[in-house]
Amino acid sequence: MSLATRPINGLDSGQLLLICAAGMVTVAGIAHTAAVGLADAHIAIAFGALVAAGELARLTMPGNREVAPIGAAAALGYTLLLDVGGVPTGHSALQVVAVMSVGMTLGALPHLAVGRPPRLDAIARRLLSGALLAFAYRPLASILYDTTGRGNGPWWVVLGVMAVLITAMLAADVVIAAVLRAEQVRTALRVAVRDEVRMAAPLGAAVAASGTLLALASHSMNLAALVVFAAPLLVTQVAFRKYAGIRATYLQTVRALARVTEVGGYVEPGHSRRVSMLSLAIGRELGMAEPELLELEYAALMHDIGQLSLRDPIPGGATVLTDPVQARSIAELGAEIIKKTGVLDRVADIVRRQGDPFSGPEVPPIASRIIKAANAYDDLVGGSTDRDRAAAALERLRLDGGGEYDPAVVESMARVVDRLTPTARL
Repeated sequence: MSLATRPINGLDSGQLLLICAAGMVTVAGIAHTAAVGLADAHIAIAFGALVAAGELARLTMPGNREVAPIGAAAALGYTLLLDVGGVPTGHSALQVVAVMSVGMTLGALPHLAVGRPPRLDAIARRLLSGALLAFAYRPLASILYDTTGRGNGPWWVVLGVMAVLITAMLAADVVIAAVLRAEQVRTALRVAVRDEVRMAAPLGAAVAASGTLLALASHSMNLAALVVFAAPLLVTQVAFRKYAGIRATYLQTVRALARVTEVGGYVEPGHSRRVSMLSLAIGRELGMAEPELLELEYAALMHDIGQLSLRDPIPGGATVLTDPVQARSIAELGAEIIKKTGVLDRVADIVRRQGDPFSGPEVPPIASRIIKAANAYDDLVGGSTDRDRAAAALERLRLDGGGEYDPAVVESMARVVDRLTPTARL
């Protein structure tokens, strides 16, 4: 039975709701701004241009997260702006929305022209998060400016209000992102929240600090602050881009290594990919965090690499049908190959322990138990769509009398298979 997943570009109900909400806010912002006119036009154009530049330089982080830190900092700075060169600003929350949406659209056009359309849900989330902050902060802007004695009073009051509202905005953004991700990848909400906090914290802190400083520095530096405070964020973005590139290169290398066993005829074509997909789905079902899932993906892709040491390939590469001693030997050899890379020691340990029985003297890591069960299932089912064959394979793993498989993992796998193949109720 092949695991039919949703199209990557498909939109679920949560994404559609988010995009519709962002669309309505955008229409309201642009319509209002067009009706009343653009306040402080030169300031709006300058910040809008930086938002567009940030959108143009957007990047994709691990987990297929699309971010635009420079654009987000510019939007944040424009939202928090009290004055420029001592002259108070008078833009409304709806004008902030209009400037953000126009800037994002202009920045996305070059990507569209070369066939790299932005993710609508990511743009909608960035827009809504900025809109939430704008609607909460802009009505207070004139009051806060007067509180500071028109630029000469206690700025800690303004900073306190900014910090509280920015924190609330970031928390709302994390929750929205987690809800969407939990629905997309079928993981527990608490796990999605934890992963989003871990991934968003470093970049979110940089964006919040840059946006706040940009708004405050405009008091004395005028619009020159846009250039001065965009530079540190650009350096941060370059560092994140390099990290994402390194991670993508690792994954491509691992996938290439996994293909060696298929090209050499040691395993069936597509076996490593299917085991990896199924393992990741089980890991999410069991609530594994994103860093653990990355190691699980690496190990699942390379779980059969030890078969390269065999003089005579196992028929079909089905290690589930071999002697457990031989299966453990293959796992050991595969771990030694992986360990020679010098950077994947934890992955090597996961591959090594996949040969250990669940009922042994020491319980293997959860990742090893998942790969063991997923590999056995695919060895028995392969790319077949026969429902009876899939049901028989799951039943065989459930009734395993040797204690080789973790019952909790097998049951999680049964739920995953049932959910991902709606036409086949096991």
